[in-house]
Amino acid sequence: MDRDRRRARELARSHLAAGDALGWFEALYAQAGDDAAIIPWADLTPNPNLTAWLDANSAQVPGRVLEIGCGLGDDAEELARRGFRVTACDISATAIAWCRRRHPASAVDYVTADLFQPPAEWNGAFPFVVEAYTLQVLPPKLRPQAVRRMAGLLAPGGALLVIARGRDAADPEGQMPWPLTREEFAAFAACGLAEASFEDYLDAEAPPARRFRAVYRRPA
Repeated sequence: MDRDRRRARELARSHLAAGDALGWFEALYAQAGDDAAIIPWADLTPNPNLTAWLDANSAQVPGRVLEIGCGLGDDAEELARRGFRVTACDISATAIAWCRRRHPASAVDYVTADLFQPPAEWNGAFPFVVEAYTLQVLPPKLRPQAVRRMAGLLAPGGALLVIARGRDAADPEGQMPWPLTREEFAAFAACGLAEASFEDYLDAEAPPARRFRAVYRRPA
């Protein structure tokens, strides 16, 4: 994992230095070939921080959901298994092609899409949006715009679930994946969303990682 994070960090640094903050995602997936071990966030199993939330909120009636930054599709497939009608997007065309190879009979609609330039028909279209670990791999200067784009995808009355590494504002920024602060999460409220819940906890990793998990709702 440390070796693979070094590779991803080097790619991120080189693309950022060249003024291309997003190009390293496609480069990483393309370099990986079919070796998922090269992708540091590809555990080939659903994210436990997502599944725990879904288990605790099982009363929510499944409907249409957009997953942002779907990677190799494990979370998207879990959402579909639970009855959601899933659109899953990633900026990397290689990642999306990989999803389709891994899940050839899937009901998930896998789409290559850039969060910063989403399809026009997605604006205000989704009653449920899931973002897990995407904001934390974006440089901080891009996060406000990313938050605005995510908020804009929600239908009236819709809910946005956000999961990320967390830190206090006085803590060092660290290396990619860059933990978010509580103040950065507050940007969702500035976009007109209401905070329905906010969790600050240590996960079950070894060693444990601090996580923020929050739900924001757009007024009906």
